[in-house]
Amino acid sequence: MRKNTLKLLAAAFIMSTTAVVFHSCSDNDDEEIISTGIASDPNNFKGEVKPGETVTLDPSKVYKLTGSVMVKAGGTLVIPAGTKIEATGGTSAYITIEQDGKIFANGTASSPIVFTSPAATPGSWGGLVICGKAPINKGTTATSEVGNATYGGTNAADNSGIIKYVRIEYAGAIFTADKEFNGLSLFGVGSGTTIDNVSMINGSDDGIEFFGGTVNVSNIVSVANEDDAFDWTEGWKGTATNIYTKRRANGVGNRGIEADNNSNDNNANPRSNPTIKNATFIGGTTGEADAIKLRVGTYATIDNVVLSNWSTGINVEHDASVAYFNGGGKITNVKFESVATQASAKSSAGVTVPILTNTFTINSAATGAGSGTAMPTWAAGWAGIQ
Repeated sequence: MRKNTLKLLAAAFIMSTTAVVFHSCSDNDDEEIISTGIASDPNNFKGEVKPGETVTLDPSKVYKLTGSVMVKAGGTLVIPAGTKIEATGGTSAYITIEQDGKIFANGTASSPIVFTSPAATPGSWGGLVICGKAPINKGTTATSEVGNATYGGTNAADNSGIIKYVRIEYAGAIFTADKEFNGLSLFGVGSGTTIDNVSMINGSDDGIEFFGGTVNVSNIVSVANEDDAFDWTEGWKGTATNIYTKRRANGVGNRGIEADNNSNDNNANPRSNPTIKNATFIGGTTGEADAIKLRVGTYATIDNVVLSNWSTGINVEHDASVAYFNGGGKITNVKFESVATQASAKSSAGVTVPILTNTFTINSAATGAGSGTAMPTWAAGWAGIQ
């Protein structure tokens, strides 16, 4: 393409409100990326991706997240492999994908996408939030804790985009019992969404939390977060394969899994009932030291797990959950390492009840996330752990 033609095209694109990637055919075959909209100033990345707009970030730049980014219905945020986003706006800095908005964060093992903070302390920013239209049991719809966006609906196959090879560092914050920022918050996200190879590191609240929905996830790392590593509530019914979690070395942190259905109605539908397969939970004996906490009516199928260094391995509470898991066959192939109490249970009245012998099965050869308590090979490099 002749250089004067390229300049005319570039000018035309700059006049639009949409950020695009433009591939030039100039003499040196270099790729020119023209960023407009909220990506036009990498030092002040915030605002809305509007309906019908596609904002594409430039991986050669570092984007300073100075406030919230809201991807509205019909808007698309594209984050190429190798892009780095540094949150500098405190907990007012977060990214929310609203219903019918899309995010395409396609990193690679050699060039992951990194969300971080120069402060390098837990709770430095608000994290990544996705709101979909899949079913929840809090109501037909509800409002997210972060971003005040609507989530929930009737589309189990709803698609919010792709998140692959992404690292989220130093996110999260606890404001009240009902307002918490996690590393990755998934509100009513549907099974059409791809979430694969994602790590949450050094967060102030939960690493990842599911609020209903049907999304499936794989190759999840949640390490050194100050609350729970892996959390679900409000009727999540997806599948999680290959999970590696570890509490901080100084003992700060809580459970490996905190699993709820609905605290107001333990039998609310759709009931939380995910499948968890191939997981390692490494913990501590201070704070809420349960490797797996199953309560307020949640169901689940859990297989091939390694639980290491916990006060309690499996803790089941409330009548609906106790009856389900004491039926047997739901928790299989568990390896306990340095766990003081393998399992315990309490009724809804808070009375200790027996854990039946068939509630879980033990397998000393269980591999968990792939390598027992060692870092799994699939997490090497991109996940940001040693």
